[in-house]
Amino acid sequence: MQAGWRVGSLFGIPLFIDPSWFLILVYLIFLRGLQWQQNFPAWGTATTYAAATLMAVLLFVSVLLHELGHSLVARAQGIKVNSITLFLFGGVASIDEESKTPGKAFQVAIAGPAVSFLLFIVLSVPLLALPKTTAPINVLLGNLAFVNLLLASFNLLPGLPLDGGQILKAAVWKATGSRFKGVHWAAKTGKALGWLAIFFGIFTFREGGLWIALIGWFMLQNASTYDRITEIQEALLSLKSSDAMTREFRVVDAEMTLRHFADNYLLGASKPEVYFASSDGRYRGMVNSDELHQIERSEWETEPLFRIIQPLADIPSVEESTSLVDAIQHMESRQLRRMTVLSPAGAVAGVIDRGDIVRALAQKLRMPVSDAIIQQIKEEGSYPPGFPVGAIAQSAIEATSSSPR
Repeated sequence: MQAGWRVGSLFGIPLFIDPSWFLILVYLIFLRGLQWQQNFPAWGTATTYAAATLMAVLLFVSVLLHELGHSLVARAQGIKVNSITLFLFGGVASIDEESKTPGKAFQVAIAGPAVSFLLFIVLSVPLLALPKTTAPINVLLGNLAFVNLLLASFNLLPGLPLDGGQILKAAVWKATGSRFKGVHWAAKTGKALGWLAIFFGIFTFREGGLWIALIGWFMLQNASTYDRITEIQEALLSLKSSDAMTREFRVVDAEMTLRHFADNYLLGASKPEVYFASSDGRYRGMVNSDELHQIERSEWETEPLFRIIQPLADIPSVEESTSLVDAIQHMESRQLRRMTVLSPAGAVAGVIDRGDIVRALAQKLRMPVSDAIIQQIKEEGSYPPGFPVGAIAQSAIEATSSSPR
């Protein structure tokens, strides 16, 4: 999450504030101000709302330090931290990749609650030395200490996207050797906790019921996203290039003239096609139609198609048995529209583009994706918005290369 305004950096980590943060900031100031006006009328309006404003700001400083705890531990493991963002529901650290082992994943997950619990202790100590009064400093320290204890405790609930869910994921990962199983378990408990919070928030008449319901909705949405992305990763890892490839290409005679190729294939085509050339029963390569424009038209009558053929050895390709995630990584790293798939004998078995990948995934996951959408992906050469298959494939590779230690 990097929406909003950049307001600086901490330890080299960019800090962003989402517009929704201002809504909750104003809400907290208003709510706390009303409560303290009723409980401590001797403070006066100015002091009450000044203390409420300071309380709200320090609360988000606590959230920021909580996320910074996660970030610094992750960075100590060599993981890049892209940003920390404060938003409606608190804060989130955008970490580039997951830890390599369940032990390291546990360290990152527990760091945030540990910081919050440490803040609770640090803020509680001065209260022991101060006189037991209702002075603003006492109330402020007491409230802030309690909030940090609550922040640590709430985040330890065993469900994604909370830190406790990350801890549960690490524990299941350690026990089973599968990070995917860890995510599924933690996502299920996260969804259960989310529904529980929604029902409690809706059917309670206590103060903050709506807020609890909103938090439950946030948990439910994020846990469902974790679960779905993991399902996609598992599907990608179970598929081979042969499962996604199609034979949407044409084979032409490598010895025909350029004129014959242009007149009989290019001029009559309603859309760009992929051509492979063969001669003597063997594939010679892919026809690079764009190179026609670099050859004098007077030469088209005599020059053979060999002139614009790119040899198979020079074409980015994978074998039929290559995992689909590896094929995707090749395409993304080289920014290719399609990948050639070769048979064990070195012949052209098929081609894969992003539309083929989405179609194979949809079939594997039994997702309804229309032919019109697949065709649009093929024509545009890009995945649908909000469906970053390349990033999901990369994280799937990292998941399989991680060690259950």
